Amino acid sequence: MIALKYRAKALEVYTLCEMLHKLGYEIKISDSFTLEVDEAVKDFQEKNSLVSDGNVGIKTWQVLFDKSSKIFSSNGLFLSEADLIDFSQAHNLELAAVKAINEVESSGKGFLINGKPKILFEGHVFWQQLLHRGINPEHILTSENKNVLYPKWTKAFYQGGVKEYDRLNEAIAISSDSRVKEAALASASWGSFQIMGYHAVSLGYASVQDFVDKMYLHEREHLKAFGKFLEVNNIMTDLRNRNWEKVAQKYNGESYKLNKYDQKLEKAYEKYS
Repeated sequence: MIALKYRAKALEVYTLCEMLHKLGYEIKISDSFTLEVDEAVKDFQEKNSLVSDGNVGIKTWQVLFDKSSKIFSSNGLFLSEADLIDFSQAHNLELAAVKAINEVESSGKGFLINGKPKILFEGHVFWQQLLHRGINPEHILTSENKNVLYPKWTKAFYQGGVKEYDRLNEAIAISSDSRVKEAALASASWGSFQIMGYHAVSLGYASVQDFVDKMYLHEREHLKAFGKFLEVNNIMTDLRNRNWEKVAQKYNGESYKLNKYDQKLEKAYEKYS
């Protein structure tokens, strides 16, 4: 693991937050090393006879892993080299291209350290999914559920990591109506490639629940869903042709230019080839 400190932004910070949260620190789980994370790290260091400076180097990582050795339950759920090779052969793609898109477009890993697939719940999507199922969200909106049900996108209510399951469950609990549960599951993005649940049927799954059940099985299933998404949205041909600009545009929208996704894909491809 790389060394981390206050104001760092990296996937490793997300793992750090997951570990600290599992060890009892009530922090927001994200890839940003905030002041809140810094204070938690310093407290952890002090309680474990380390230098309390907030810098997460080899010693702090070692103690974190020692303390967390019994909480990791997702090691057997990760993609292997063979999975990527099988995917490349099944879709007539270069292995280097598959590795590039897996590196750039995946969320780093598809499972939390408690063994559940990684999710992000979107309250504005929940609003639309309820409407799609004939339920007026304004009729069930209260001050208690406004953090999971709102008409316009905002990241203000994101909690990250396992806390997103708290938000998902809160949405499901709004009503015993099965349509509400389905709408809630459809309103979260799932797994390594953060595919929204509402894509389930268009990708060939029997239902949203069927898609969600598959996401619990293995990152291999996340990759399969990603392959279906690439096919349905006509991205696979662009990937075969290594048209990185088209791949990035279709997958990420026009925002790909701001984040230079096309350049990241091309650079990753060159590395693996």
